[in-house]
Amino acid sequence: MEKEIVVAGGTGNLGGRIIKALLSKGAKVQAIVRPGSDEQKVAQLDSLGARIIEVDMTDAASLADALKGASCVVSALAGLRDVIVDTQGLLLEAAVKAGVPRFIPSDFCTDYTQLADGENRNFDLRREFARMLDQQPITPTSIFNGAFAELLTYNIPLLDHQEQTIGYWEKPDWKVDFTSMNDTATFTAEAALDNTAPRYLRIASFQPSPRELTELTGYTLKDMGPLAGLDQYNRQQRAEHPEGEQELYAKWQQSMYMHSMFSAHNEVTDNSRYAELAWSKIEDYIQPRKS
Repeated sequence: MEKEIVVAGGTGNLGGRIIKALLSKGAKVQAIVRPGSDEQKVAQLDSLGARIIEVDMTDAASLADALKGASCVVSALAGLRDVIVDTQGLLLEAAVKAGVPRFIPSDFCTDYTQLADGENRNFDLRREFARMLDQQPITPTSIFNGAFAELLTYNIPLLDHQEQTIGYWEKPDWKVDFTSMNDTATFTAEAALDNTAPRYLRIASFQPSPRELTELTGYTLKDMGPLAGLDQYNRQQRAEHPEGEQELYAKWQQSMYMHSMFSAHNEVTDNSRYAELAWSKIEDYIQPRKS
């Protein structure tokens, strides 16, 4: 029997890829979109073969009706409390009301179960929603992919192409999790179709250490100081810049991601759970230095 998967947040970058991956596997996909969503992005989902359902996320009855018959709801919603906790909470309630058996939350990030409260604002919101999710009569599966590999093409403290430095905090041989958006989407599609998927799945396309990145790029290894110092700096910056509470990627939040990268990683991955998947390589995102 053809499985029906509902995806919320399909007009986003990751959500659209998840929908495409699901359709490629023969799933029946419904994309929940809000009134006023980008018409071009909605048209793209429609052209792929997804059934578009426009619904007000605050209309509990209409939302539950839209979810009836689904075997799994996948959330690719991105935002702050109003989205990750409030809107995603409404989606969860509707899924339970509609009798949907499974729910995959928008937990595409570093494994926050290894982190303490306050170390990463955005992960705290996901943790808060996870507590809500675990109290509902629905089977959840969170997918932890570390950072998106596409981040490696930008200038970040870990890999600064402009300054040609590889920064690290305390641990030059620490393995950092990176997963491409396509790999994350493809794995998520498999998990959405897998009724035996566990509570947590952990993946990584590749896990380079700062020292290995220097060998790959020829850049200079740069000691950025202790992790405790970075955590203290992040908390201080957050207190001094409260306007960042209304920004998804405030400067102090970006720094919190660096702290998370060096505080938690996937020691064991579930990459082999779906054996047919082909994983991206680091060379797809970083040009090796010429020998």
